[in-house]
Amino acid sequence: MRTCRVGLVGAGGVAQRHARVLGSFADVELLGVTDVARDAATELAAAHSAHVFADVDELLAAGPDAVYVCVPPFAHGPVEEAVIAAGVPMFVEKPVAADLDTAERIAALVQEKQLLTAVGHHWRHLHVVQRARQLLADRPVRMVNGAWLDKVPPVSWWAVRDRSGGPVVEQAAHVLDLIRVLAGEAVEVTAYGDGNPPPVDDADIDAVTAATLRFASGAVGTLAAACVLGWKHRAGLEILADGLALSLAEDGLTIRDADGERHLAADPDDARVAVDRAFVDAVTGVGDDIRVPYAEALRTQRLAVAVAQSARTGRPVTLPTGPAALTSVAGGVPARPAGATVDA
Repeated sequence: MRTCRVGLVGAGGVAQRHARVLGSFADVELLGVTDVARDAATELAAAHSAHVFADVDELLAAGPDAVYVCVPPFAHGPVEEAVIAAGVPMFVEKPVAADLDTAERIAALVQEKQLLTAVGHHWRHLHVVQRARQLLADRPVRMVNGAWLDKVPPVSWWAVRDRSGGPVVEQAAHVLDLIRVLAGEAVEVTAYGDGNPPPVDDADIDAVTAATLRFASGAVGTLAAACVLGWKHRAGLEILADGLALSLAEDGLTIRDADGERHLAADPDDARVAVDRAFVDAVTGVGDDIRVPYAEALRTQRLAVAVAQSARTGRPVTLPTGPAALTSVAGGVPARPAGATVDA
């Protein structure tokens, strides 16, 4: 069994989760951790008998087989550029950036290098998502309604727009990603924010956002995002097709059709393990189940940024489609045409 030596960039909550999962794999060695917060890196490294590195360059010099980039949205860019230049397979946590320009630049570098990548849209590894795809295979989606109704996470940068990208980019991206998987590509979005930030220090994001989406297939949809609660109230989507209603979230899928209603339970932890397992297997050459390479995550980023842009400007945003979009593969199945650009 080949051992995969993994380096972690970042030592926050999501890096800690990946470290726990990776540490449970017999074929993974946690090589080391680097973070601008040295104490956090030291604590995480000590918990997994790993080294602490001063910076990304020092970590890369140690020769990792793969690097996990688990940094806040505003910190993406330089880290990925260093990893790509070193030619090391890279797992990037979502969102891939706080903006679109950074994501587009990194995607171009990944493409040029033909680098093995994965992005942490782990919901795609839920078995109920695959079941939903099967149920919709021969029924066109008529409407999809997504929602992420939650609280403000307890990190200082989250409520600052140019640090996090805002709730749609940072939080609701999981829902938008599944909307793309199940309903196809959106070609136009119109969104509105309430213009009032949540009651936390230095906040400049909209506390609530409502958007309408029009898809290439002719389907229509909505997205609701809110961070005004003290709990996670709802994160998921409702899908309507002819004679079929689906309600999908991390914890399961409810199906309603002519045969009645039934529920399939899911464990989100299974998906969090599966996304890491798939990446490690791809790095070591024993598997090929990367469901969201960087180029695919870029399409979700484009959609999220389009919603955020429309809410900020009060104008519709068009996402054109083109021939290159047809090459996308999601979860082993060719995706529907993807949005190519976001209008300025």
